[in-house]
Amino acid sequence: MKKNCVFVFFIAATILPYITLAQVKHHKKKNSMEQTTNHKLIIYQLLPRLFGNTQTLNKTNGSVEENGVGKLNDINDKALQEIKKMGFTYVWYTGVIEHATMTDYSQFGIKADDPDIVKGRAGSPYAIKDYYDIDPDLAVDVKNRIGEYEALIKRTHNNGLKVLMDLVPNHVARTYGSDVKPAGVRDFGEDDDKGKAFSAANDFYYMPGQPFVVPAGYNPGGDEFKSALKDGKFDENPAKATGNDVFSAAPSINDWFETMKLNYGVDYMDHRHGHFDPIPPLWNKVYDILHYWSEKGVDGFRCDMVEMVPIEFWGWVIPKLKTEHPGLVFIGEAYDKGKYADYIFKGKFDYLYDKVGLYDAIKRLTRDEHNSSTWEINAVWNHDSKGIDEHMLRFMENHDEQRIASNDFAGNPWLAVPGMIVTATLNTGPVMVYFGQEVGEPAIGTEGFSGNDGRTSIFDYWGVPQHQKWVNNHEYDGAQLSADQQKLRGFYHNLLTAVHNSEALKSGAFYELMMANERQPGFDTRLYIYVRYTNNQRILVITNFNRSERKLTVKLPEDLLTKLNQSGHKQFTDLLSGAKFNTDDIRNGVEVSLPAMSGLLLEF
Repeated sequence: MKKNCVFVFFIAATILPYITLAQVKHHKKKNSMEQTTNHKLIIYQLLPRLFGNTQTLNKTNGSVEENGVGKLNDINDKALQEIKKMGFTYVWYTGVIEHATMTDYSQFGIKADDPDIVKGRAGSPYAIKDYYDIDPDLAVDVKNRIGEYEALIKRTHNNGLKVLMDLVPNHVARTYGSDVKPAGVRDFGEDDDKGKAFSAANDFYYMPGQPFVVPAGYNPGGDEFKSALKDGKFDENPAKATGNDVFSAAPSINDWFETMKLNYGVDYMDHRHGHFDPIPPLWNKVYDILHYWSEKGVDGFRCDMVEMVPIEFWGWVIPKLKTEHPGLVFIGEAYDKGKYADYIFKGKFDYLYDKVGLYDAIKRLTRDEHNSSTWEINAVWNHDSKGIDEHMLRFMENHDEQRIASNDFAGNPWLAVPGMIVTATLNTGPVMVYFGQEVGEPAIGTEGFSGNDGRTSIFDYWGVPQHQKWVNNHEYDGAQLSADQQKLRGFYHNLLTAVHNSEALKSGAFYELMMANERQPGFDTRLYIYVRYTNNQRILVITNFNRSERKLTVKLPEDLLTKLNQSGHKQFTDLLSGAKFNTDDIRNGVEVSLPAMSGLLLEF
């Protein structure tokens, strides 16, 4: 999540100056195998609130009328066809479930939220207000908001794409209450004994005898925003624990104070002791939610902050749902490298974020940080995700992270070229792109609750200027993009379609060529080189993270050439540009020249 707080999750990747004998053995064993399952989901993440919005005022703390809002219906057949053409196979519709907001929809029978416990005029999509409903902001006909989402699911499928949506399992909005839940469903907290700080039968944690206190100094919506409910108070007695594990009636302004933590049977006051027998009521309530959306045709769930929910729950709910819907995909937002294997093998997740690992390593290289090294990439596959690489979701942007083109990250979207090549092709796991990334959106401006921090706000009503040039008043033809932006989008198209169409990149084995080339003239630790291969296809991947050109004769070791049955004259064709490279004898290697911050996908 990281979306509601100022905390930064960061664990530096281990830099390996050498590879141990045991690791070499694992490397050889790994390279002798080919994947048989297609794990290469190619995911396009978009916020419907922002995606189709064509208004350009972008006033700080602007209202929905001033700054506009995208609609589910804006994501029409043309938009989906263009996404499909880019090579994507899944669309993650972020923030579609009804969440707390400062916009008043009471005329539609939706209870108004108290702004003192809402972050931003639009509100955080990670402060869910009704798990069975759709955000009214996103509907053309508010009364038919669920129908419009059902139509989007169908439209997405009809265009050959699959649908991901959010599950936020750890917390909900302080105003949570479902007014459209199916018959027989009990609301969160409806049956709680509020006199107990903890009970495995409760859905929330309580501070008996203590009323909730709104953080001092919070000015919801800024000075211009007026509301009868904006009084620095919120009636919640007893107070409930806050989403980021703060067991206090008075959370700070830097806490996730707008949320209440859900209780899966873990007693945080007793050394986090788990009470899972009998199964806590909350487990079945969350199962019911997942079942509800799965029945509507959703193909998978991106699960927020999964490490804040007991692994026992995941190991129970995911297999239960897959019995009903075998194709469901579960992606976990995770940051503890030491627990990755547990969440995959015990928790049964299909994929986990590779943020503390590949993302962090590539960000350092992209930013040209002192002592950054491609041996950090080696540390990812050879250590952090050893044995589970195909389960790691890779990305360079998402709604939590800074835009590549922002000054907070790289300041230039083209500097992402080598990093994106590695992100997309290092192994057989999924790759994700955030809407606007492909046209170099820099996220400039102070949106409101979200400051000028290099991120596109998830809290505020806003237009995304460079993305809007591609949207082109819902023509989705990129007619307003500059020539450079068209070229950048072309790079993403070529990369992602190569991944989508290449057997070697989707399911092939991996062989790193760093050790084979570390004594070659021109080699340095800002280059990263490897081969992806199957019996039918071979691709040599060469990336240059240097801010200057590099020339190198890339050598392929004898054992690899024997395995691939390669000898004599060979021609290499770059899947990104069509450029040709030749060698009279592949045993002598292939000579290449790489411009600064570039890369090649050489099929041979």
